[in-house]
Amino acid sequence: MEQGQENPFSGAVSIFHGRWMPEAAIPVGYAVLIDAFDLPVPVPITLSAIGPRHKVYQAGGWNIYTPRHQPDNDLAGHLTFALRYEGLDLAVLKALFRQTGPEPITNMVRAAPTGAYARRLWFLYEWLLDTRLDLPDAAQGTYALVVDPDRQFAVVGTSSTRHRVKNNLPGTPAFCPMIFRTPALEAFVARGLGDEARQLIAEVPADLLARTAAFLLLKDSRSSFQIEGEDPPQDRIQRWGQVIGEAGRRSIDRAELERLQRIVIGDARFVHLGLRAEGGFIGEHDRLTGAPIPDHVSARHEDLPALIDGLTSFDRGAAQRLDPVLAAAALAFGFVYIHPFEDGNGRLHRYLIHHVLAERGFNPPGLVFPVSSVILDRIDAYRTVLESYSRRLLPLVRWQSTDRGNVTVLNDTSDFYRYFDATPHAEFLFECVARTIDVDLPTETAFLRIYDAFKIEVQQMIDMPDRLLDLLFRFLRQNEGRLSKRARDKEFSALSDAEAARVETIYAAIQEAAG
Repeated sequence: MEQGQENPFSGAVSIFHGRWMPEAAIPVGYAVLIDAFDLPVPVPITLSAIGPRHKVYQAGGWNIYTPRHQPDNDLAGHLTFALRYEGLDLAVLKALFRQTGPEPITNMVRAAPTGAYARRLWFLYEWLLDTRLDLPDAAQGTYALVVDPDRQFAVVGTSSTRHRVKNNLPGTPAFCPMIFRTPALEAFVARGLGDEARQLIAEVPADLLARTAAFLLLKDSRSSFQIEGEDPPQDRIQRWGQVIGEAGRRSIDRAELERLQRIVIGDARFVHLGLRAEGGFIGEHDRLTGAPIPDHVSARHEDLPALIDGLTSFDRGAAQRLDPVLAAAALAFGFVYIHPFEDGNGRLHRYLIHHVLAERGFNPPGLVFPVSSVILDRIDAYRTVLESYSRRLLPLVRWQSTDRGNVTVLNDTSDFYRYFDATPHAEFLFECVARTIDVDLPTETAFLRIYDAFKIEVQQMIDMPDRLLDLLFRFLRQNEGRLSKRARDKEFSALSDAEAARVETIYAAIQEAAG
């Protein structure tokens, strides 16, 4: 659409790109730009349209605005609307700038040299395309924020005197996912979950806390393997648990990621270590032909070094200035979409969550939130979050199968992994972290308190080795405080009826006292 060209969707419609509208309305902003320029980008989660009523509302993936919000029917009008009401979609903007070339943006700036939206677009054009427009430096105009911090999460800005804007983008051109402010995220950030966790453990005795931390660490390591459908030997689970316990001590870069991959793989006889040297995908193979059936196509192997450099810059830059959980979501899910290795990506993806939280001091010292175990419990929700982007991305990746049942990507896809909407991922991760604080941590400390009290009481009555005490306690927990006939006849046949009754009474009293 050239400036001034008639908008092909100037009339109200009920369906747009296969997406039903809540009522007949006129698409605007990113919706029109994507369609008019046939931009090969993932369609945003939420689009905008002008409805017939004087009511602003959201429904079915649409923000419906009133007739008074109708923008001018040209490129400048829809770009301005997008920046004002829809926030930044960097993938759309970069693809659009490549299509339009510099002239329309240059004309917008010359027509409104002090206009905040024009200067923001000017900055974004040069930032995204790494090129300089034929414009003199801005001489006037109040410094404008590139990201509207009331709509999307941003960092403290640095001044660009050329454009008279504050660059508060949460990343670099090499990697910059965006996260929208939602009521759920606002509430989580306001809670201060890290402070809550520290207050919670302040009342836990040191020895009890150490045992709690050890259990949760092992639980997280085991769960991370189980998510991948693996059941490795205990020593391998423990080794990976030790690595998780050291998360946050080293910065993330290619060498560190490759070191971690070597640890997580263990036996690498049949796995290529290091960055992939060919394509990659997640999905199945056709049973008859062996052809790939992808659910997600990974980044091209040619793009991996630059994408990993982008992750590295994000970890050392924007991740230090964003809320830790938001930063962890952007880094970890960005990594898993890139999928840089032949194997080990899922466990490293979850390691990166621990890395950011630990590096930022979000966890209490010595304690790892068992995020993987929560993810395992919520595996369907986890997959839904992963698919929230993969499903929109997959139709845009052109690929062909190889003789080895792999894929070769035929188009440039690198920006798809740099600029995704990480809002669903941030909400999911916050939910997981909150559950570890609200449920897992207090549940485990309460369990150990009860177990210790039970052990002391029983040992005063009967001399029993720890192994049998553990089994006795487990049997009582599994059978609502009663010893089953099987347990009385086999493992604990040596107990008299009076002793067995006393053990059950001790257990019931301790449970009641614990509330």
